Amino acid sequence: MPIRAERTIPFMPGTWAFETRDQAGRELAGVLAESYAGTEAVVLAVPRGGVPVGAPIAARLQAPLDVIVPRKIPIPWEPEAGFGAVAPDGTIVLNEQLVPLLGLSEAEIRAEAGLVQQEIQRRTRVYRGNRPPPATAGRLVILTDDGLASGLTMIAAVRSVRRNAPRQIVVAVPVAPRSSLERVSPEADEVICLIEQERGPFAVASFYRFFPDLSDEEVIRLLNEAQPVAGGKAPA
Repeated sequence: MPIRAERTIPFMPGTWAFETRDQAGRELAGVLAESYAGTEAVVLAVPRGGVPVGAPIAARLQAPLDVIVPRKIPIPWEPEAGFGAVAPDGTIVLNEQLVPLLGLSEAEIRAEAGLVQQEIQRRTRVYRGNRPPPATAGRLVILTDDGLASGLTMIAAVRSVRRNAPRQIVVAVPVAPRSSLERVSPEADEVICLIEQERGPFAVASFYRFFPDLSDEEVIRLLNEAQPVAGGKAPA
């Protein structure tokens, strides 16, 4: 499906493109508004870093802001590295090149994914509280994060949302390597990226001047602040 990259760069070591995630979100919101202002959209952000990107998008489009919590499935003996991702509904996406090299059985893969899904459900409860999940059937769903790394967690999110029959799914991110955009593109109806890195080592954090770790409390605050914008009134 179409990829809209507003700017393509070869590699940018030692520099940055955005001051903060909020700035990146505001710039992304301006691009999205050109095509999607006035539509019945829902913005789903990948926490934690995707929520401050998604907040200005939701505000600009006057859309609800909520979270979707896909997470990587870690390699058991090297937990900082992942071999796939899983979404809240159990949708699993695997790195098909890596998995055969690991020697994991299907049962082991599902066991690791099950452990991750327990954490996903816990985080979703923390962020959403008693709010029901947003209705996405028949609506435009905008999925966002502060950037794509491998793209596997975003693919898991797209496939999970697709099960609810949305009208259209748009993936919108500030930064990504070209390889990840090409990996995600067949899954979404449109992919929008402000800065596409054409080649070279890639790290999302390198594109931001300020890239602090976010707390759950900060994520919850942003989601709560967005609720009056989303529905025109504060939730009961």
